[in-house]
Amino acid sequence: MSKLHHRAHPEAHRTEHIGWLRAVVLGANDGIISTASLIAGVTAANASHASIVTTAIAALVAGAMSMAAGEFVSVYSQADTEKADLSRESEELLNNPEAEHKELTAIYMQRGLDHQLADQVATQLMAHDALGAHARDELGISETLSARPVQAALASAASFAAGAVMPLVVVLLAPQSSLLYWIVATAIIFLAMLGAAAAAVGNTPVLKSAIRVSFWGTFAMAVTTGVGAMFGTAV
Repeated sequence: MSKLHHRAHPEAHRTEHIGWLRAVVLGANDGIISTASLIAGVTAANASHASIVTTAIAALVAGAMSMAAGEFVSVYSQADTEKADLSRESEELLNNPEAEHKELTAIYMQRGLDHQLADQVATQLMAHDALGAHARDELGISETLSARPVQAALASAASFAAGAVMPLVVVLLAPQSSLLYWIVATAIIFLAMLGAAAAAVGNTPVLKSAIRVSFWGTFAMAVTTGVGAMFGTAV
């Protein structure tokens, strides 16, 4: 009789990319939209080429720093909340382990296990890593999805700069007489590419993502360009 050999094999799950993918997509999207919108606005206001270049560079630097600071503070707050929850859960496990065991058992029963099996699973998991079991199944905190402030901040700053440098390059290369058209057209293309790339990494519909990202980016640029044309000043 032949023996079946079961070998563990790694599986690539898309949730592993959620943390950095969200920060990267958000940063690049903001970089493209913010910088292209500002350029479109000052161009429509008949600003000089030097002023347009200065605006683009300022938008890149200020935006990248703002994204990094905002993302760090936001994710750090999430990390503090997770740490406080874990500390409280650790105290509860120390002071009232039986109640925590019943709580975990009830969670597994809600997921479809009968009482006896749920009790056994809770017992074995708590014997192996009680805090880890409660963090994952009660609090929804896992190593994959836990907050990483520095990683998120760096990813946001770098991705914003990468997104913002695209319209900046267009400003430097495109003729000023048709700069507004170049900025709008290339920004839409950049946004569509970003949406498609994010969809490919996340294994979601590419066309739908590309259309969604480019549509809202175009809307933002249209509003900013309209304001610039209406008032004839840099916005």
